Amino acid sequence: MIRRARGGVVMVTAGDLMVVRPKRFVLPMWLVVLGLVLRWAARFCWWCLRHPVAVGLVVTAVVLYVEHGWPGVVVPLVLASAVSALWRWRDEASWWRWCAGPLLGRFRQVFVYRRAWDEAMTLCGLAATYDHLPVLPQLLRVRSDQALDVLTVRMVRGQTPADFQQVTANLAYAFGRRHARVYSERPDTPPTRTGYWALPLGWADRLRFRDRPTLVYLVLVRTDALRPVVPPFDTPAVPDFTALPLARREDLGTWSLHLLATHVLIGGATRSGKGSVLWSLVRSLAGGITSGLVRLWVIDPKGGMEFAMGRPLFARFACKSFEAMADLLDEAVTVMRERQTRLAGTVRVHTPTEADPLVAVVIDEMAALTAYLQDVDLRKRIAGSLGLLLSQGAGVGVLVVAALQDPRKEVLPFRDLFPTRIALGLTEAAQVDLVLGDGARNRGALADQMPRWAKGVGYVILDGTPEPMRVRFSYVTDDDIRDLAQRYPAPADAADILAQVGRESTPEPARPALPRPRRGPLLPDALRTILDADQGEPR
Repeated sequence: MIRRARGGVVMVTAGDLMVVRPKRFVLPMWLVVLGLVLRWAARFCWWCLRHPVAVGLVVTAVVLYVEHGWPGVVVPLVLASAVSALWRWRDEASWWRWCAGPLLGRFRQVFVYRRAWDEAMTLCGLAATYDHLPVLPQLLRVRSDQALDVLTVRMVRGQTPADFQQVTANLAYAFGRRHARVYSERPDTPPTRTGYWALPLGWADRLRFRDRPTLVYLVLVRTDALRPVVPPFDTPAVPDFTALPLARREDLGTWSLHLLATHVLIGGATRSGKGSVLWSLVRSLAGGITSGLVRLWVIDPKGGMEFAMGRPLFARFACKSFEAMADLLDEAVTVMRERQTRLAGTVRVHTPTEADPLVAVVIDEMAALTAYLQDVDLRKRIAGSLGLLLSQGAGVGVLVVAALQDPRKEVLPFRDLFPTRIALGLTEAAQVDLVLGDGARNRGALADQMPRWAKGVGYVILDGTPEPMRVRFSYVTDDDIRDLAQRYPAPADAADILAQVGRESTPEPARPALPRPRRGPLLPDALRTILDADQGEPR
């Protein structure tokens, strides 16, 4: 063994192997301590720049304590608490948005999510390895409200929102929650600005809501706001067909249905709350029913057990005879054809008026018409009318709202013709994708795991985004239905729309018949010459 002096270079030979050790530089201790101090000072300054509010509050508290002692700190806290309580009493929504939400979100970010972040990301399979080092998604911000925590996460390079959506349930339980959803864009929408500050605030909103493909938003349900029963919403005098209030969202907001120029499919098992969806829709349209702006044509194959109580609301109603149900659908096709002839070349989307109302065909159990009906000819007739209405009726104001229990293709062959879909409690995991579309369950629509209390709780797809939203529809009692039928009956002439069709239809112009050329088998010219010569000779 060869000893070497401190800082020297020693060459050791072992056979043909030569090991060369470079000279080692040793930094003095004072330089190491100075570097660490500068490093931590730079980090502290950067933290202060990123958190100016917290720094300002701490500096203010220290100054007040130095100048006035403990009263200088306690008195402002009491005054701030009083102002906060008054603010919450006067406007709780803005109080959560600007005061309680940011404070609670920052507290939960530091003391709840950061403590379990590395472990949760690793065990959920979202950690990656680069250059032999672990790389984790970065938690940027937490926003809280009355019921939700919205986590803004920067993904690792090479990840997509689909990677987070596949482990949505794992992420929920990793942070001690039961429900979670992943959004590729901000789940909230930009506010509408008015007044003097609309222009600069609009620029700020454009920056806040800009497209950021590197971020993903994880929404965790902290308090389930859908457990209480949702009371019926107020009935508007003139329904807004682009925003009909039907349900409560998880963030305590109101979910509104865009009914104009669309068809609605409601899928759910027995006793899952399909009646809540249908009657919530009828209640939101009641003001237009009595004014003649909306005509409801209702089919109840269960003998009227669901809709017979609200019979005065409906312009047409069929509940016992399947022939009558088929006739109703055929008449809806007749109305659709008349409007196509009248509106062609004028508009592309029908606008409901009292003279030309919106016709909504509501079907309670669609499988009874398309799959379980024993009369094959009648079933084919119904399927043909439904196919025409679903493929051509939305633009001319003849809409279909259908509910069913089994969404399989053999039960409902034209399931894909419904643009708007609602999934209530279902019995199988595969049925979720059949109702809402492929991949909906991976994105958080766990409609097959509904608890027993969740009557009327379902998942809907937000406009313009593929991510589902969990909502609870309002519960309309029997007394509410009787009150609706008494206060908002359909006009006496509501069923005469077919008579209007007969008066307004424009017949097709008569066209002269064109001479049809003689057709025959294609033959060579030489053979055709011989045949023509034979035909010219007398027999």
